[in-house]
Amino acid sequence: MAMLNPALSVVKPEVQRQHPYLVSRPPGNIRVKLNQNELPFDVPPHLRKKILNAWQEIAFNRYPLEQPDELARLIAKHIKWSHEGIIVGNGSNELTYTIGLAFVSSGSRVVLPRPMFSFYQRVAQIFGGEVISIPPNENLGFNVHGILEAIKTRHPSVVVITTPNNPTSLVVSLADLQAIAKASSGLVLIDEAYVEFALEPSMLSVLKEFPNVILLRTFSKAYGLAGLRIGYLIGDPTLMSEIMKVRLPFMIDRFSSSAAKLLLSHSDLIDDRIQFVQSETKKLTNSLKQIDGVDVLEGQSNFVTFRPPGDQQEIFQRLARMGVLVRDMSGYSELIGYLRVSTGTSDENTKFIKALTMILKKD
Repeated sequence: MAMLNPALSVVKPEVQRQHPYLVSRPPGNIRVKLNQNELPFDVPPHLRKKILNAWQEIAFNRYPLEQPDELARLIAKHIKWSHEGIIVGNGSNELTYTIGLAFVSSGSRVVLPRPMFSFYQRVAQIFGGEVISIPPNENLGFNVHGILEAIKTRHPSVVVITTPNNPTSLVVSLADLQAIAKASSGLVLIDEAYVEFALEPSMLSVLKEFPNVILLRTFSKAYGLAGLRIGYLIGDPTLMSEIMKVRLPFMIDRFSSSAAKLLLSHSDLIDDRIQFVQSETKKLTNSLKQIDGVDVLEGQSNFVTFRPPGDQQEIFQRLARMGVLVRDMSGYSELIGYLRVSTGTSDENTKFIKALTMILKKD
């Protein structure tokens, strides 16, 4: 009988209680991939060529800069913010860990509205935080009254708001965000991964009034760089300087940094793609609403969450067998019965609607 590895006994209990973050991939020939809220377009060939040409000049044996200061300055110029208030990370998930390291310790209270991207609860618990979970309103929007009450009575170290919210695509109004920020004596982290697709104004427009607020953004969605992992924080420079004390150096490779810098200089391309996605998301929403028995959450992102009639897991599997991959949302207690579809190309969206319609007609 094999001996139990003695090192297992000293793994943090907070870690032992977790499980790996994995996105399930059902078997089959998937031709229409609409399960991870990705931009349906890759970097255009002429820009890819520029990025690859720049890559040829990089010395592989030399470290990148400890922090990608040039990229931070370009982001700051793009959003009209001080570069000292920007921290660039290896994707927004890595920055979430950095926030946890800086602000969450054993017993720290972390307010997390539901339903919300599950990664936040994982990070809070790994660092020993006490999660204060706020159930949603009947329409699945964030319960702002409940959040404010939790801030008043529990005095959390961190409040996290995701707007537009993954997994629902619903937004929190700017007025409500300001109320939450005013009420909180701790950090308010606002995840704006999908902000480029939203009609509701960003908190960035009033951020100077709220030094306790940090915005989290990404190049994975509107910029289409999910495969290269670039995210960034925006906040008060004095707060950023504290986070930099726990920030790991050399996290951003030169290739990813050069790609992000190049796309920042092609705002017309990005704007065109955002407008396309907004238009296609509206069409996708309307098409789903026209199918009998389908309930749709109307949001402001690049995906649509909906509840089909019947067994959503069976519908999910049948779509996959037809080559269309969406996301089963039953892992969220509030979204049992729901599926989520990313906005793809016009052709991909049409294939999805045809497949779903065919499945529901057979039922």
